[in-house]
Amino acid sequence: VQLQASGGGLVQPGGSLTLSCEFSGLTWASDSIGWFRQAPGKEREGVSLFRPGDGNPRYASAVRGRFTLSRDRTKSTLTLQMNDLKVEDTAVYYCAARRGRMALSAALDAAHYDYWGQGTQVTVSS
Repeated sequence: VQLQASGGGLVQPGGSLTLSCEFSGLTWASDSIGWFRQAPGKEREGVSLFRPGDGNPRYASAVRGRFTLSRDRTKSTLTLQMNDLKVEDTAVYYCAARRGRMALSAALDAAHYDYWGQGTQVTVSS
């Protein structure tokens, strides 16, 4: 399994960024694939993901309504559109995956994920 994240950068509060994840060795039908982030001094946390069988993505409450996760079913690509970015969104963002589907209460827990990309820095600052 390989995951490659791209698209981070520096943006002002209220701005937008798009992150992309290209992967291999995973399938939408059997694997949970999503984005996590880790801010300085904080635990890694789930942002958004697709679980096997989900028609729609799941979001952490901190980003719901501002971030949109999409996928290209014909390609191994996951895209996170981030709008109305806030200073507190500053973090290293990781694309990650695990085999199988978990209950939603656990699906955004980074401890359950086995495969990780290299991370991309997102900095929101004026």
